[in-house]
Amino acid sequence: MKVIRAGILGFCSGVRRAVDLALNESSTAEHPVYTLGPLIHNSRVLSDLKGRGIVMLEEGEFPPPGANTIVIIRAHGVPLAMERELRRLGCKVIDATCPHVKASQKKAAFFSGKGYTIFLAGEENHAEIISLHSYAAEDKCFVVADPEEAEAAALKSLGVKAALPKTALIGQTTISPGEYKAIGERLRSYLPDLEVVNTICGATMERQEALKELMPQVDAVVIAGCRDSANARRLLSIALDTGKKAWLVESANGILPEAFTFSVIGLSAGASTPDETICEIEQALLASHGEHQEHSGQTLRSKEKQ
Repeated sequence: MKVIRAGILGFCSGVRRAVDLALNESSTAEHPVYTLGPLIHNSRVLSDLKGRGIVMLEEGEFPPPGANTIVIIRAHGVPLAMERELRRLGCKVIDATCPHVKASQKKAAFFSGKGYTIFLAGEENHAEIISLHSYAAEDKCFVVADPEEAEAAALKSLGVKAALPKTALIGQTTISPGEYKAIGERLRSYLPDLEVVNTICGATMERQEALKELMPQVDAVVIAGCRDSANARRLLSIALDTGKKAWLVESANGILPEAFTFSVIGLSAGASTPDETICEIEQALLASHGEHQEHSGQTLRSKEKQ
């Protein structure tokens, strides 16, 4: 078997930053360290952080008040009210929100402040979208997952008003460009003055493009990542859309026997997947036939060097 890696895969800079912040705090803290929800969407990393004494709070939970309590805001961001409550409690807050998500939050707040109706393109129950929603006026914000939902939301936003409302579209940072374009086009058919904000993370697009370049070279592909990860699921969707076999696996133990029957296997990974998991999955694939790997493009570390 030959294993060919995608040119870009694994940790993005935002995820690496969040993990580094958490590790730095846990290594020096003399007091409890908490995260509001999972810091990133990867079970292996979360297990490692737990082993280092970092406590993950469930939805609705808050840590003990006081300056001795350290709270890390997850990479996907948290609702504005939660962040304000942490500061009211007097906690030491470490903001590990991805800079791209933070920029989207500021855009949502800006347009909302100008009286715009805001459409958020993405998954309604995803932490990032929940966070973004909190920065917009509740009665002027719609979450849309596809063109059909966008059309329904556009019609609802129009209501019985004589004039077209001022509107803006902000996308989940991990949405695919094709999905985002389709949603924007459907909204514009009803709202021609819609302002479409470019919020897709460059790292997300790079990984998607690298996978597309990889697919013609392989018989099938394994995506390393957790099912909670939106960007990993989109990589799987892109691979399956080519008509080839593709699997999303969290670890080497998750590789299905069918994967070992192909001569050339591609390997990609979500932006929350650590190097160790990628290497273990690669070695497991190679061990099935004991042959050598081939890399396409530059390695993960050279592409994502901080």
